[in-house]
Parts: sequence; structure tokens; C-alpha cells
Amino acid sequence: MPKHSINWTVLTLVVVLVVGVATLPMQAAVTTNTSIPITLFVDIPCAGELVVLNGPLHILSSVTFDRAGGFHMLGHFQPQGISGLGQTTGAKYQATGETEFQTNAKAVPFETSFVNNFKIIGQGPGNNLLIHENMHLTVNANGTVTAVIDNTSVECR
Repeated sequence: MPKHSINWTVLTLVVVLVVGVATLPMQAAVTTNTSIPITLFVDIPCAGELVVLNGPLHILSSVTFDRAGGFHMLGHFQPQGISGLGQTTGAKYQATGETEFQTNAKAVPFETSFVNNFKIIGQGPGNNLLIHENMHLTVNANGTVTAVIDNTSVECR
């Protein structure tokens, strides 16, 4: 028997561990789940008045870094109980909706998408403000913008 024999079980275990660790992300996702108080001043053209809204905004976000030097971000924002009053009529308003974004990037290439649905709902007909936006941007490895989409609509109902 040679002076240095190989223990195949130990060698196999070491190879499995090295390959397993090499495929893990450099850093696990860092997740934030919080709620912050906000105040919004919104001109409601449907009602012809300024509305002051207050309440908690829920924020859920995560960031993951990969072995290639890139990062991946996700975010979700949602009003939770945000309400306020019209400064002219005293009418009550509620803020609802959601905003989501996703970004995958190094310095370049870079890709990000954003969807926003924000609604300010008043009492009665005709004083609801509905805002929708979807946006996407892609920049290739040469730093050239290869895709831009930005669709926005503002509607009174």
C-alpha cells in the first residue's frame, strides 16, 4: 500500500461541499419589511382641490448579490390605511394601489422594470384619481440603451 492512500469517501465529500458552496450566491438576499409614515399633497384635478393624505406605507424589498458581481433588487410599496381630506370641500379620500420594481444589474448590463398603480378614491362619483405607469429600461454590456418603455396614464373617474 502506498504511503499516502486516498480516502475516497472523504475526497467525494470535499468535492461535493466545494461544488455546493461555489454555486451559492455570494450573499443571501437581504430583505426589508417595514412600514413608514408618509404625508402626500396631491392635486386632484377631478375634484379641483388639493388633498392632504397621511398614513403608513408598507415597503417590502430585497437585494441579492451574485458571484458575477451583479445584484438583483425587488421592491413592493403599498399604502395601508392612508387617508386624508380635500382642502376645499373637506371630502374624505383613501389612497390605495401598489408599486413594484425589479432591477438586475452590474454597472452594465442593466435592466429595470417598474409598475405603479396609485389610486386616490374620493366620496361620490367623479373625484377619483387613477394613475398607472409601467416602465422598462435595458442597457447592454456596451452601455447602449436597447429598450425603453414608459407608459403613463392619469384618469379621473
